[in-house]
Amino acid sequence: MLTFMLALTAYGQKKDIHILAVNDMHATIDVFPQLAALIDSLRSEDPSLLVFSAGDNRTGNPLNDKYEISSYPMVTLMNMVGFNGSTLGNHEFDVHSLSRLIGLSNFRYICANIFPSDSVDIKTIPYQIFDVEGLKIAVVGAIQLSPQGIPSTHPDNVRGINFKPAKEIIPQYEWLSRECDVTILLSHLGYPDDREMAKAFPWFDLIIGGHTHTQLKGDEVENGILITQNKNKFGRVTYITLTTDGGKVIDKKAEYIDIKKYPKRNKVVQAMVDHFSDNPAFRRVVAIADTPFEAREELGCMMCDAYLEETHSHISVVNPGGVRIDSHPAGDITMLDVLEMDPFDNNAVILTMTGEQLEEMMLSYCHNTLHSFPFVGGITCEIILEKGNPKKIKEVKLFRRNGKRLNMKRLYRVATNSYIPATSNVPEGSAHELNIQTTDLITRFLERKGNVDYHGVRRLKIIEQP
Repeated sequence: MLTFMLALTAYGQKKDIHILAVNDMHATIDVFPQLAALIDSLRSEDPSLLVFSAGDNRTGNPLNDKYEISSYPMVTLMNMVGFNGSTLGNHEFDVHSLSRLIGLSNFRYICANIFPSDSVDIKTIPYQIFDVEGLKIAVVGAIQLSPQGIPSTHPDNVRGINFKPAKEIIPQYEWLSRECDVTILLSHLGYPDDREMAKAFPWFDLIIGGHTHTQLKGDEVENGILITQNKNKFGRVTYITLTTDGGKVIDKKAEYIDIKKYPKRNKVVQAMVDHFSDNPAFRRVVAIADTPFEAREELGCMMCDAYLEETHSHISVVNPGGVRIDSHPAGDITMLDVLEMDPFDNNAVILTMTGEQLEEMMLSYCHNTLHSFPFVGGITCEIILEKGNPKKIKEVKLFRRNGKRLNMKRLYRVATNSYIPATSNVPEGSAHELNIQTTDLITRFLERKGNVDYHGVRRLKIIEQP
């Protein structure tokens, strides 16, 4: 009877639904004391506040990723501040602890386009309905898929799990928009795909997005649907207000908050963060950067040189997505820094291939687009873009260090990480996995060098045709 009366009251007047949304936190645990304080403040005004994550909660902070149960600190902190739900991001699969993390979480993982086999103990739900003072709030989750038909993670990490494109699955949940007062897509698809979803499924009221780390401003409305997203690692958090009347959303707005500048901290959460951060092994200095690393390619070139020299290879290749920090100041390079720049526990791999096969592998990895073209060591690359399409690669020329063209018929020893051959075209039998992680190669290289200087180092020359 009470539930009926609440619902009747809700339909008789305007009601605001408040949501705090984050995306792509990537284990930035040091911001949680401020996040907790903000949530405390918001819930003191509205105890029905909902808190959601659009995925990629983990990967990027060794204090979290290398914990005894990988990502246990993040789950603990998300429980402490009171998350109501999260969708899955591609990086949730990076280390084989997702099943344990789901079991430890006080919230559900909402994802409609994942289908684990019975042998994989990953318990997710496609949607969840929240009751907010008699109003029904439906949340449907979705995760991005790469051209391989899986999220952007190592294929070994998703064995036994099937995925389907979100656009094929989401229509099954249109009924929620008829049964509920508010319908939300909790999306780890990326901003361009979120816009397409808004065009295809106008029955959503709100899309809370992630994956592409796109910092939006608050007025991004597509086909009448509000879309939100922030930069990664707490670039911002989003405070969303949906105003309902008679079971319909009549107004929607998003406010972006710089959480790192929030003046208050929750002391209990701060104590927990301090506990998780107390690891002296990560503070060990392995080398000195004589000049700052000011671009991701500079870091990528350093990593390539580590692969090259520590494995005594001719050529080395690192995927740009394997370099997880954008810059580093001059001064100490610590173990924490090494594990932040290369957090995936990839093994080192030696590929034996011709120059022609090397070029084919690099182009297959990046799908002939400039955005994902790998960094290199031992060679330089001249990348000619298609006329009128500055993102598409027309031709690649590979050069040795002496400036002469690489012999496309000769066999070379190519050092890389285990992700590259798993996601690229490589000749059968050409890969030999070494019994060492790529972070160990980088650490050995830095310790042996002592001092490094990669300021201004570039090995990819981009040529746009007039």
